[in-house]
Amino acid sequence: MKKITVLIMLLASFVMTSQAQVKLGVKGGLNVTEMSLDSEVFNTSNQTGFFLGPTVKFTLPIVGISLDASALYNQRTAELANVTTVGKDQHYEEQVHSINQKTIAVPVNVRFGIGMSSLINAFLFAGPQFDFAIGNKGKNFGADGGNNEKYDVDWKMKDSAFSVNAGVGLTVATHFQVTVNYNIACGTTGDITIDKGAKEAFNGKSNSWQIAAAYYF
Repeated sequence: MKKITVLIMLLASFVMTSQAQVKLGVKGGLNVTEMSLDSEVFNTSNQTGFFLGPTVKFTLPIVGISLDASALYNQRTAELANVTTVGKDQHYEEQVHSINQKTIAVPVNVRFGIGMSSLINAFLFAGPQFDFAIGNKGKNFGADGGNNEKYDVDWKMKDSAFSVNAGVGLTVATHFQVTVNYNIACGTTGDITIDKGAKEAFNGKSNSWQIAAAYYF
């Protein structure tokens, strides 16, 4: 949290000394999470989540360059599935467990604008994102490994995570904005511990495509 405070103070100081134009707004959208686990026990599937919160844009006195920063409530859900063989006929059954990731996401992006017309402008953007876990950060559930093996499984989110955004966007009539970006996780966002007499920990990493809309007042 201290790093975020220092970052915001540096950004505010830079904006104030550069005479940037500031616009406040609100931003929301959807993300499709690609969650992977370094484990042979579970498979994962993509799930859709959402994000919503305030945003601010700084247009700098340099042609084509601007910054934006947001504080977003971000929710992602993933399903973990393990396939087991049961019964005398050894038929397959799939156990599905859902885990939720709730964070406050703080993305800070540098934008490079490409003038198209007085009504529509395109831009490229990239920058870091800091996520802070909120709410329930863990979940315990049982899993059947087949052949009467029962596992006790614990999922635990990390308190914070770092990722990088890269994407493209359009601004319409200076107020309305749409963007598409890919969020790349740098490091793991959580751990799964499977207790089979000895504990085996597997790290989880979640990347996502994000589609967003924002309105600046």
